[in-house]
Amino acid sequence: MFVLADIRDWIKTLFQADFYYVGKLDAKKEKSIGVYQLKRMIPPNVAYSRLETYERKGVTLLVHWNKNATETETAAFMLYEKLRAVDSLRLNETRVLYLELLKSEPVNIGSDENGVHECVIDLILYYEKEK
Repeated sequence: MFVLADIRDWIKTLFQADFYYVGKLDAKKEKSIGVYQLKRMIPPNVAYSRLETYERKGVTLLVHWNKNATETETAAFMLYEKLRAVDSLRLNETRVLYLELLKSEPVNIGSDENGVHECVIDLILYYEKEK
């Protein structure tokens, strides 16, 4: 099993930002990556036999970058491409079988109250079910 903090720690090794958060960007510092549970709930696996061997975890990555929309979009695309290239992953001793990106690119969600631009990347991690 793994939690959002494990994903945050993995993202630190994958992509360079100044700050990384789980659940809430407290100080709203620029060049931050936030890791959140995917708001859209994923239905539970329905096993018709004992062959169901995986679980899923939905995640949203918030790229809270700077006041330049182009630089923010570029940073989000760089992270997106790193995620697309993942072919092997373990989180907290759990083997991730597959990483599904839910959109064809990062989604620009505008800027916050301070004018810092943001993009989100939604994904689902398919991982081995604990025995």
